[in-house]
Amino acid sequence: MPGLPAARRTVLKGAALAGAAGLGAAACSTESKLGHAKSPLPTAPVDLGAAAEVPVGGAKLYREQRLVVVCPAAGEYKAFSAQCTHGGCVLDKVEGTEGHCPCHGSRFDMTTGKPVKGPATVPLPAVPLTAEGGKLVAGSDA
Repeated sequence: MPGLPAARRTVLKGAALAGAAGLGAAACSTESKLGHAKSPLPTAPVDLGAAAEVPVGGAKLYREQRLVVVCPAAGEYKAFSAQCTHGGCVLDKVEGTEGHCPCHGSRFDMTTGKPVKGPATVPLPAVPLTAEGGKLVAGSDA
């Protein structure tokens, strides 16, 4: 900002940084409307569709439902919340069996739910899951 007095330049830079910091805080807050839920676990059964969609030895992210399902062996399934235990963001992708949080870079082992890279230090909560008739149902009554 050529031509502005140094003090004004400092104030303008500070205002810009404060605005950016506010956006960051809103994105990380569990009260934010950017994809965080107050409870990381489903409160009712959630139909996830065909069990065959989860690759054997891999995992599938159900982002809208805030769930990840892993299939360690044929016919064996486990589910975890897909809401990061650090800042509450929903994981945005799963590569192999590693879930990625887009907000601060935490990564989770989807076979156990445990964090493998911080800042998260708490595992993702396990979610009850049933696989019947080729369909997966997650949640409290699963």
